[in-house]
Amino acid sequence: MQQTRLGSTGLSVSRICLGMMTYGTPDWRPWVLDEAASRPLVKHAVDLGINFFDTADMYSGGQSEVLTGRFLREFCRRDEIVVATKVFFPVDVTFSGGVAAGGKLPPVAPNKLGLSRKRIFHAIDESLARLGTDYVDLYQIHRFDPNTPVEETMEALHDVVKAGKARYIGASSMWAWQFAKMQQVARTHGWTPFASMQNHYNLAYREEEREMLPLCRDQGVAVIPWSPLARGFLAGNRKAGDKQGGATSRAETDNIAQTYYYRASDFATVERLGAMAAAKGVSNATLAYAWLLHKGVTAPIIGASKLPQLDQAAAATELVLTADEVAQLEAGYEPHPVTGHA
Repeated sequence: MQQTRLGSTGLSVSRICLGMMTYGTPDWRPWVLDEAASRPLVKHAVDLGINFFDTADMYSGGQSEVLTGRFLREFCRRDEIVVATKVFFPVDVTFSGGVAAGGKLPPVAPNKLGLSRKRIFHAIDESLARLGTDYVDLYQIHRFDPNTPVEETMEALHDVVKAGKARYIGASSMWAWQFAKMQQVARTHGWTPFASMQNHYNLAYREEEREMLPLCRDQGVAVIPWSPLARGFLAGNRKAGDKQGGATSRAETDNIAQTYYYRASDFATVERLGAMAAAKGVSNATLAYAWLLHKGVTAPIIGASKLPQLDQAAAATELVLTADEVAQLEAGYEPHPVTGHA
């Protein structure tokens, strides 16, 4: 497994990051695997050389963090691996919402959501307890909080780093101007800036190429995109009729994917991807991950519910694409409404 640096930091991470959202409890999402089903997948990822693992406090109402910590203590040396988690959404197995259009937050109990100083300080301690570790390597804000001053959030994150509870901090999907503002506030006050951006980026959704990716390249910020297979859409097993009954449990129940993708041009993208993958003798997933790695991505965050999916991801790090092949995959892309911030 190839290794690279996390942006301009000295932290070494594998070119593939294992997303831990798939592991927790099906009480949260029907496609989530329990502990027994998850263990061999995480073990195989470690055997492949993956040392970068991403979870969030909200996944499975905290159970994902519990399993992440348990598996990594079982399979890894703590000083060699990179553990990332996130804060923003409520930690409640029944929570299935997000941020409404216009930045309106869902109705939840006070101080259970957002990026206030109180919320961040409570959340990091709870995450560390669930993970069973003294620190996380990368502590990320899961979304932008329009109801908390940027200065309050950035100072709190800086204090978390100075307290030794996190080594680096990162951010996730937001507008580029919001990310730039937060970085500038940190630098102005001498606080810790973000080392990474975890954003929505894949072959079927390329709007991040307009502002966010150039900003990250210019500032030396690592790009670790979520949903590199467009929530499984790029695997090639989705049909327009999935909205009524899908080929897989996730296809049938994933209303987010059905909102983000499923346009005629998106299916055309999958056809181009599938044709080239077949010609190269690789899976759609391997080629889609390889495309991302050729676009300057540090490490796509992959989801895996079957062992071969991990092998397909690892194979992407060895697959070389020409400039013409990259252009062929990108041909015919149609702009999308900006999605993933909420």
